[in-house]
Amino acid sequence: MSIEKVRAYFRDYGMEDRIREFDVSSATVSLAAEALHCEPCRIAKTLAFAGSDGPVLIVAAGDAKVDNAKFKARFGIKARMLSPEETAERVGHGVGGVCPFAVGEGVAVYLDVSLKRFQTVFPACGSANSAIELTLAELERHAGAAQWVDVCKGWRDPA
Repeated sequence: MSIEKVRAYFRDYGMEDRIREFDVSSATVSLAAEALHCEPCRIAKTLAFAGSDGPVLIVAAGDAKVDNAKFKARFGIKARMLSPEETAERVGHGVGGVCPFAVGEGVAVYLDVSLKRFQTVFPACGSANSAIELTLAELERHAGAAQWVDVCKGWRDPA
C-alpha cells in the first residue's frame, strides 16, 4: 500500500508516529479538514499534472485553484491533470491520498506560495484516510520540492 511507503519514508526520520490515520475518509479537502478539525485552507492538497519530462506535483493550500495561465507561463505547457490511473501508476499514490512523499522516479514536486500563510499544514500520507502535520520547512525538506512556485489563484484576499 502507498501509505506503507510513506510510513517507511518517515520512519527513517523518526517521524512515523506523526502520521495520523482516520476512521473516516480524508480524500478531499473538506473531508480532511473535518477529520483534522482545521480550516480547509490548511490542507496541503497535492495535484498531479502531466509535465514535459514526467509528472509534476503541485502542493497547494486547500482553498487555492491552479491558474491555467500561470501554470503555462511557469511550465511552458497547458495544465493537464493526470487521470486516476496515470496518477497511481506514475506518481505511486492513488487519488485521495496523493502526497509529495515517497513518489515515483522522475516526479517533480513544487510547492505553491499559497501555503506560505501558515506555520503548519496537513498533507496526505498516501491513503484516503491519512495526514501529517508539518511545518513549511519540514514540508519543503520531505517533499523534495524543486522550488516554490506561484501557479494558483483564488486564495488571496480580494483587492
